[in-house]
Amino acid sequence: MAKTRTVFFCQECGYESPKWMGKCPGCQRWNTMVEEKVHKTDYHKGNTPVGRTKNTPLPIKQIEHSGERRIQTRMAEFNRVLGGGVVPGSLILVGGDPGIGKSTILLQTSDQLADAGAKVLYVSGEESLKQTKMRAERLGIQSDNLYVLAETDIHEVESRLEELHPDFLIIDSIQTIFNREIASAPGSVSQVRECTGLLMRIAKTKGIATFVIGHVTKDGAIAGPRMLEHMVDAVLYFEGERHHTYRILRAVKNRFGSTNEIGVFEMKEIGLTEVVNPSEIFLQERTEGTAGSAVVAALEGTRTVLVEIQALVTPTSFGNPRRMATGIDHNRISLLMAVLEKRVGLLLQNHDAYVNVAGGVRLDEPAIDLSVALSIASSFRDQLTPPTDVVIGEVGLTGEVRRVSRIEQRVLEAQKMGFTRAIIPQQNISGWTFPKGIDVVGVSTVKEAMETMLDSTTVRGSTKMNHYLP
Repeated sequence: MAKTRTVFFCQECGYESPKWMGKCPGCQRWNTMVEEKVHKTDYHKGNTPVGRTKNTPLPIKQIEHSGERRIQTRMAEFNRVLGGGVVPGSLILVGGDPGIGKSTILLQTSDQLADAGAKVLYVSGEESLKQTKMRAERLGIQSDNLYVLAETDIHEVESRLEELHPDFLIIDSIQTIFNREIASAPGSVSQVRECTGLLMRIAKTKGIATFVIGHVTKDGAIAGPRMLEHMVDAVLYFEGERHHTYRILRAVKNRFGSTNEIGVFEMKEIGLTEVVNPSEIFLQERTEGTAGSAVVAALEGTRTVLVEIQALVTPTSFGNPRRMATGIDHNRISLLMAVLEKRVGLLLQNHDAYVNVAGGVRLDEPAIDLSVALSIASSFRDQLTPPTDVVIGEVGLTGEVRRVSRIEQRVLEAQKMGFTRAIIPQQNISGWTFPKGIDVVGVSTVKEAMETMLDSTTVRGSTKMNHYLP
């Protein structure tokens, strides 16, 4: 017998409370608790719920495992992010800002899988069949194995799955799908959680690889309870500016592959096309002969990407200097500027600082610290940086340059892109053979790195100016 009770859910994190509260204890947000009715079914003791089977525990040595079979698409970048291809029976969540390209890439993927002989069902809860057809014509999609269904009822979708028996299922989007047995509106915490749980059961029991598109909040996180990301097998985020053509697909969770893997795409009229060499794309508009620029070899999953760090330091017109960062943690910029002022002597306390990662990439690994510090120092001293130098290293609070991981892969990528000198931590020098064609220089402190990179060039205009204390 089903019992109905009223509870309050947080729309941000999914926290459940028997009474309304102005501030959510889970995520500390205000005015996010909403009232919803939930149904609780009581089962007799000893009985198994309908649709469930009793499982028997087995010794781990008796469990058979022959490796996960993967189905690859024609986009190598998409396969890379997934860890080598789509695993049958997996549940994958794709999030991103509106208009970033979530529906486009999944429609292209559906067409490629359908051309390979697989049967794909694309469920559109936001667009009609004619609207989906218009996008398909623009992308040149004409596969006979791609079926489109405009439906928002999860039980109707399940019925069509029983009739069609597809190999792949696309849900666009989870916030529009609802369960008629739940009284709350589509997109609520209860609806998103229950519908995702039902899709997970379908994917695991029937072996249907399922892609679910999820909306994001104003903070960039996927809307709905945080539990949603824990239920799925993989979480992919689409990043990039809507006014730029390049898009980055990032894996923040993947049970079948590496996390923090990225795939780079370019948005064109015919859809998303993969970018084979992201380093070349990110550096092709780099301007030589300007101060405040440094190139870093950053790691994104298993891939090395060369990215330009730009800095602009100017005297402030206000009492409190501004610190702005794009693509880098704002707090990390303040920390590095404090190290430059305390350990090196740069008088940055009366200057505004603006730091940007060119190309719209977001970097969060410590190996970019040294390049950020040198770009700030270059802009402050109005001194050019050598255009053929690449900088790698983590900076500590005492001004030391600490070792980073996988230095060989970083330097080799820089050598392939035509860089002739790499400034790296001194602790990374020993133990490996330098590649030919690039000079590797080890530094122990930030001041030593400045002397190596900046003092070897001339200050713009005339002789070198000394802006830091003796």
